Amino acid sequence: MRYIVAVAQELNFRRAAERCFVSQPALSLAIRKLESELGVQVFERSKTEVSLTPIGARVVEQAQRALEEAARVKEVASQGRDPLAGLLRLGVIYTIGPYLLPELIPLLKKRAPEMPLEVEENTTANLEQQLRNGRLDVVVIALPFGGPGIATRALYDEPFKLVVPADHPLGRRRSIRPAELSGEHVLLLNSGHCFSNQVVEACPELSRRGGETQQGNSLETIRNMVASGLGVTVLPCSATGEKYRNRLLKVLPFTQPPPSRRVALAWRSSFSRDKAIQALVAAVQAVKLPCLEMLRTN
Repeated sequence: MRYIVAVAQELNFRRAAERCFVSQPALSLAIRKLESELGVQVFERSKTEVSLTPIGARVVEQAQRALEEAARVKEVASQGRDPLAGLLRLGVIYTIGPYLLPELIPLLKKRAPEMPLEVEENTTANLEQQLRNGRLDVVVIALPFGGPGIATRALYDEPFKLVVPADHPLGRRRSIRPAELSGEHVLLLNSGHCFSNQVVEACPELSRRGGETQQGNSLETIRNMVASGLGVTVLPCSATGEKYRNRLLKVLPFTQPPPSRRVALAWRSSFSRDKAIQALVAAVQAVKLPCLEMLRTN
């Protein structure tokens, strides 16, 4: 089971063998034997690629579940010693990680000093895949997110803010309506980032009325392009705090109610470290970012 899960995650027999500390022929032989015993083909193989068959995907999913349940035996035993000891593999989307983690990690370190974080920043789609295949234990994402086998816990609501060059005519305003962006050159993240979709949903005129948009690779790159005078952008409020202020930029709130996103924690329903989830939730709720509206109940 470990072998087929490793191959499914790596999609490469050599890397999977190295990960399992066995030779590639031994791993290949074991998988062929398993396929023979099951009477199904788990993997399609060619000279250039490896892929899962439809039934193979179901077999691997069940194998992953079985391995997790087996691992729970040790975890249940260890809870008698220290329920918060051991590595926690945390995934965070790009538009949250740089702004939340510097505040979160010191608080979590106090609550769970023996639980170091291994952090992966990525897009929502990639984090979901890594969560489902067991490479990550828990992820911080924006809702909606989930599906069968995934549990979620809403953490906080985060409003968006408009960022314009300091000499832009809108810079003299106290607030702005989302509809007013339809005539602006708006800089957004590349497609694949859920934050861009959330901005367009909050400001539908950007797509309905011919608003001009341009894409960038990161929020920090976009912030610098706005400072240079290329256009305006919308950022999550955690990315507009005092430490990110720039004399070349002006940050404006939206009129009430502002466009916003709901940020949540997500993990596999089979993940057994409940105390780790609780510690992470408590640490997030203790974060001191004044623009975030913490949600104390689900």
